[in-house]
Amino acid sequence: MEEMRTGGNGGGMFLVAENLSFDCGNFRLESSFSCARGTMTCIVGPSGSGKSTLLRLIAGLERNSAKGARDGKKTRIAIGGKDVTNLPPAKRGVGMVFQKSNLFPHMDVADNVSYGLRCMGIGRKEGRRRAEEFLESFNLSGFGKRMPETLSGGEAQRVALARTLIVHPELILFDEPLSALDAPLRKKLAAEIRALQKSLGFTGIMVTHDISEARTLADSIICIRNGTIIWQGPPENFRETLLTE
Repeated sequence: MEEMRTGGNGGGMFLVAENLSFDCGNFRLESSFSCARGTMTCIVGPSGSGKSTLLRLIAGLERNSAKGARDGKKTRIAIGGKDVTNLPPAKRGVGMVFQKSNLFPHMDVADNVSYGLRCMGIGRKEGRRRAEEFLESFNLSGFGKRMPETLSGGEAQRVALARTLIVHPELILFDEPLSALDAPLRKKLAAEIRALQKSLGFTGIMVTHDISEARTLADSIICIRNGTIIWQGPPENFRETLLTE
């Protein structure tokens, strides 16, 4: 277990998540971990082990349990040196890509992709121009006027990814964005995500059930079981027996 790096103050890490705590009936999560800037971390583990809950706690979509505070374990989430523990989701500077693309059905592709820019005060015309230009990086040149219902599953996920990345978040959380796609498309999009992560330099955390996908994508793998992180280290040292032993 020498690769384990899940506690402490993060040692200058870009993301530091200390004493995350979540209690919901018969499920309890208590974990800490950190990630270096500009890296991709994959979280693996059995169904129901807390993978997606970890992401939602970091994003602020779930609240940390008060139990951790009662036990004297103060929760801290820091991104790029900024404490975001008590900030609402929109103020954390975090992008998130889900299993479903969740595109706005009444907007065409360009308006979907430029939505975040519009929220930042950029006009519709300029936002659409930037979106059309940005879509070229996702092999979606000329898709700006297409409506979501005309897109394939892979195309819709590319649009969702473009919508997230166009506002340049430093941290992006991926909650099984490829799980609904067939195997060849999964492999292709995984390679595209990895290439974008390296070229744009964002820090990424991806939940996946696919161990081969994790090994291909990740600089670091986290294994979680029953709400507890049991291992973190480089993909070449990951053993699948960790999921069950």
